[in-house]
Amino acid sequence: MELVGSTLTATYAHPRPTPSNFLPAISTMASSYKNRFPHYSLTHSLSLPWRPSTYYKVAAITPTLAPFSKSSQGVTPSNMLPFVSNRTALFNRYSPDDWYRSNLTNYKDSEASRHNAEKMRVDTSRMIQDKDQQTRKTQTETTKNIGERVNDIVFWKTELNHEIDGMIGETNALTEMKKRLERGLVETEGPLQEVDVIHSCQERMRRHVDKAMAQLAADRSAQHEMEKDLSDKQSAHRIDDKCHHLRNTSDGIGYFRGVERFDATVSVPESWAKFTDDNILRSQSERAASSKLRDDIETLLVTLQEIFDTEMTIEAIQKAIREKGSSLKVAQTRLDERTRRPNVELCRDYAQLRLVNEVYEIDDTIQGLQQRLRDAEDVLQALLHTKANLEHELAVKANSLFIDQEKCMGMRKTFPNTLRLVGYT
Repeated sequence: MELVGSTLTATYAHPRPTPSNFLPAISTMASSYKNRFPHYSLTHSLSLPWRPSTYYKVAAITPTLAPFSKSSQGVTPSNMLPFVSNRTALFNRYSPDDWYRSNLTNYKDSEASRHNAEKMRVDTSRMIQDKDQQTRKTQTETTKNIGERVNDIVFWKTELNHEIDGMIGETNALTEMKKRLERGLVETEGPLQEVDVIHSCQERMRRHVDKAMAQLAADRSAQHEMEKDLSDKQSAHRIDDKCHHLRNTSDGIGYFRGVERFDATVSVPESWAKFTDDNILRSQSERAASSKLRDDIETLLVTLQEIFDTEMTIEAIQKAIREKGSSLKVAQTRLDERTRRPNVELCRDYAQLRLVNEVYEIDDTIQGLQQRLRDAEDVLQALLHTKANLEHELAVKANSLFIDQEKCMGMRKTFPNTLRLVGYT
């Protein structure tokens, strides 16, 4: 104890240094729980376990003013329990077992929380790895699918280019054939217009020029559809090729919220391929019809030329027969006049012999020309029959083209498309 007036050196003036650890380690605490000293448990009340039953036994005695009342009769000082104050009963609220169980519960809760945290950390790390692998796999498959789509577009582009080249060649050939018809038509408008066969040939050539013009229009329409399809595929190829080469480190990538919910597609792979295939099939059909028309026109031109030449030959034969008839008349008239010579003047002279030979010669010539005329007429009939067959075939093909272009194409425009048939729209 310090003296009054001395320097302040009391212990409360110099606070003790704070210890670094207030509680021991968990393992030390756990071992201390297991090796604790035994204790003596007190009897507890059933209703209030933290209050000893002795207090209630004492408090249950009702005090009275009369020391010798009935309630205190027979009770000796040795039988009376000692009085326990309320302060002592309230101060001992928890027992050592309660303290031990509370600490053990906290320890177990701490262990469970740490275990759950570690499990969540491991599961989260595994989930991140799995999702990363799944994302990479999905992106790889999508890139592969886009690459396959690019290959499909390249294939159909090649087919369209090949068919367009074929259609351009066929259109040029048919155009040249039409020009030949037009030149032939101009040539027949010369000095021989009085011949009926010329007029007939001109009419046939005009009809075939009209058919060639209609076929050229159909060819150009098919070519236009293919060129439009090719232009669309070139744009799609450029876009899909760009998408195929996009990576996570590429420039120009960004967020487009809600784009996956916006479906602007108008076809499926089946209808997409069928659209181009139909254009190619239509072009091939028109090209085949155009080629057949060219062959028919070529054959018809040759046939018409043969008919024209044969009819001109017949005209020449008939003219020759007419001319030989005049010569025959002259020879026969001379012979008839010489039969009127008198008496001995009816001499069988050389002139008489020549006149007789001339008549026979002219008659043989006329007979030969008439036979050749019959042969030429037979050939002409065969050519006319061939021409009629060709014109019939051309008429059938023209009717087929009319049905395909006007009626069938109109029905296809009103018929439900593939998307509606398969239930996409």
